[in-house]
Amino acid sequence: MTDTRWLDETEAAAWRAFLFTSHLLERRIEEQLKAEAGLTHPQYEILVRLSDAPGRQLRMTRLAREVVVTKSALTYQITQLEKLGLVSRATCPSDDRGVLAVLTEAGMSCLQRIAPGHVDVVREFLIDHLTHDEMRTMTQALLKAQKVLRT
Repeated sequence: MTDTRWLDETEAAAWRAFLFTSHLLERRIEEQLKAEAGLTHPQYEILVRLSDAPGRQLRMTRLAREVVVTKSALTYQITQLEKLGLVSRATCPSDDRGVLAVLTEAGMSCLQRIAPGHVDVVREFLIDHLTHDEMRTMTQALLKAQKVLRT
């Protein structure tokens, strides 16, 4: 058994700041999305990913990887979005076993309506308080962590 490398004061402060800030920002984003469209943040992210995809559609397995959820969690979210008429499912033309999530016109309209409010929240509570150098540093640091987590 190895000795635990406890966080020093600087490391602990960075971890607590990241954790607390990410929770607070997530809460603000959830409040805005619920108020404007009755959506959760993961549901919004699904709509964004689909809107950016060719033909506004993605295989469910790829979409699950992109929004960082399990396949079963994605299936649940897609079902909820289908009930709202924002997403539909289709069989993958190149693989009968594959399922595509497809952004509907109603889904695109919803996204166009609520995206400005989402950006306003992200700006108000994060982006507008950082310099471009701070944003580049934050991006580099988080991409390093992401690389480790994705392996």
